[in-house]
Amino acid sequence: MASPTATDVLFHPPTAFKHPLDPLTPDEIAAVSLSVRHHIVSKTDIKAVKFITTYLLPPPKKAVLAYLGIPLTPGGQPEAPTPITRKAEVDFLDVVYGDAYNVVLALDDGKWNIESFEKLPEGTQPQISVQELVACEKIVKSDARVQQLAKEVGVLPEQIVCDGWSIGYDDRFPQKRRVQQALLFARLSEHENLYAHPLDFIAVVDANSEEVLQIDFPPHYKNTANGAVLSASSTKFPGLSEDAFAATGRPRIPPPLKPFDFLPDLMEKSQENFKPRDDIKPLHILQPEGVSFKLDRNELEWQNWKMHISFTHREGIALSTITYNDNGEIRPLIYRLSLAEMVVPYGAPEYPHPRKFAFDSGEYGMGTMANELSLGCDCVGQIHYLPGAYVGHDGNAIIIKNAICIHEEDNGVLWKHTDYRPGGRAQTVRRRRLVISMVCTLANYEYIWNYHFYQDGSIELEVRLTGILQVYISGTDEPAKFGTKVAPNVNAHYHQHLFSIRVDPMIDGLNNSVVESDVMPIPNAETGSDLNFAGNGFIQEDTVLKKEAGRLWDWERERKWKIVNPARKHYSSGKDVGYVVGVKGGVTPMMARKDGWALKRAQFVNYPIWVCRDVEGAKGSRMWPAGKYVPQTRESPADSIGAWVKGEQSIENEDILVYLTVGTTHIPRPEDWPVMPVEHLSITLKPQSFFTMNPSMDVPGTRDPKSVAAFSQGSMPNGHARCH
Repeated sequence: MASPTATDVLFHPPTAFKHPLDPLTPDEIAAVSLSVRHHIVSKTDIKAVKFITTYLLPPPKKAVLAYLGIPLTPGGQPEAPTPITRKAEVDFLDVVYGDAYNVVLALDDGKWNIESFEKLPEGTQPQISVQELVACEKIVKSDARVQQLAKEVGVLPEQIVCDGWSIGYDDRFPQKRRVQQALLFARLSEHENLYAHPLDFIAVVDANSEEVLQIDFPPHYKNTANGAVLSASSTKFPGLSEDAFAATGRPRIPPPLKPFDFLPDLMEKSQENFKPRDDIKPLHILQPEGVSFKLDRNELEWQNWKMHISFTHREGIALSTITYNDNGEIRPLIYRLSLAEMVVPYGAPEYPHPRKFAFDSGEYGMGTMANELSLGCDCVGQIHYLPGAYVGHDGNAIIIKNAICIHEEDNGVLWKHTDYRPGGRAQTVRRRRLVISMVCTLANYEYIWNYHFYQDGSIELEVRLTGILQVYISGTDEPAKFGTKVAPNVNAHYHQHLFSIRVDPMIDGLNNSVVESDVMPIPNAETGSDLNFAGNGFIQEDTVLKKEAGRLWDWERERKWKIVNPARKHYSSGKDVGYVVGVKGGVTPMMARKDGWALKRAQFVNYPIWVCRDVEGAKGSRMWPAGKYVPQTRESPADSIGAWVKGEQSIENEDILVYLTVGTTHIPRPEDWPVMPVEHLSITLKPQSFFTMNPSMDVPGTRDPKSVAAFSQGSMPNGHARCH
């Protein structure tokens, strides 16, 4: 028998897990699907199914920590290991009747056995699959009405393209309907930027029956008779159906035809005098002795850090069991860190644009949208990739070979000091960071997820936003009131991106608290008083949060939050050991009204931080702040964060969850067109009274022998300071 290849090891590992949180392998996904199919055939009347999600149902937290030998208390001993049963959870659809089902299976002696088989409440919809989004375009392109409407504005059937989108909800259709909206564009030539040519109508499709249910026209086109804006008869859906639009006799708006390409070969053809810049010299990232991290399948070690990296269909990257080796003591920090939910509400109130508020994680699955990354493009240097796998409609695994990228990069100076006195010395230590990243494409938009780990014990989750703006067509005489005209007749929506980051902390153990820290002038101490004579004094005031709640940010008080373990104090400061939360770019208020469609479903955006007790159950504990099943919900369900905190359970010195909301409000610029330069935002977790002192003092100073003067030495300034 031939020896196993590297691919065999990656995609066909042994059934026995290496780490209890290892994601299901492609073989396991197929085996789970087969067991579900056997049950359906033998014990139900279901005739046709399509699998939507299949994923690991994680074991209990304490069982995982015991298995890994991670203590539950500061400096304590790990608990005795207990048996761990590998479990899987499946969502599938009955295609004939539109019902959704949830199945839990357990692995026993190499066989996946059904533990529960549950029909979900009517109208419950699992996430929209990649295959359904792809099929949406085929459904729309083959529809005779769509072809005729496109023809009327000069678009051929083969030029019709569309993006399948979640629709939020639409009361015109029964809840059992699996409904998407199709945003329509024209692609005038192969590979060109289709978003430059938006069409003036939107189709609504049923992904199960594969039919176009409705064609909607925005109501803001002008009547040819009097120039007035026509209002629709329905106040709930103030748009016009195809028949209603035809009855108005209003003119159609042809798509703008000017190309705005982003591929260099096409730009050379479509733009006069275009040529790529030729004054950029090569810049290479070299590690002649190899990388500094070690990887054992999904478990990584680097610079005192140790963690588990997992691909998930919904979150993309999930990092678990994160510990730090502090001079020989393995100190637990975070049990699980991941994207929990996000919403992108658009600001145009004209129907049907208010339906655009996609939950890109809960409705689509961030992991299923992951790019297969290219060496030397998305990540540069010495790279290691991890694969990802999720289930297809047929029950087999769809594999993304290079889903997660792991590499190191230089990040400037870590710390430096120069003794300026004569004969003094300087020490410069450069900062290296570990990067765990993924790039996800959701129709027109890209999200780049970077988890950064630093040598000073800090963690950063950075989100970079890029891609193409969501646009719609507008008449030449219409003001761009709710967007920016980035090109003639092309209006880019005002919109927001709001992310919920789930932190399951275990700072030196499972029992943690959250401290709210405010900085303020000394209370009741006016300038000239004995306590504050010069008027310059200020203090930091800490308040331990007692009950489950969401908390507001106070910019006047430079409010921050710390996750601490009150069972352990710093030897000098006397403070509880902990990590402080920092938000960059930033704490963003939701612009939609609280009683509006978007905020009813996205209550997590009401506060920048939520703290609640962790509650583990048979089906995955408190994971999803907008609910487990998000597509076509009318409001936040009972299993969402707004409902969780109503219990007001104690969160002091408990096993808690922290949800952080970070976002950006995007008022598009013409410079964001045709492809937007990256926008950054991030959340940091930095040690505060956790280490005895700066934990990076042992990082060697740097003098790179490959660094040379850029120009002749004579043109360089004198008096170079020594590195060390």
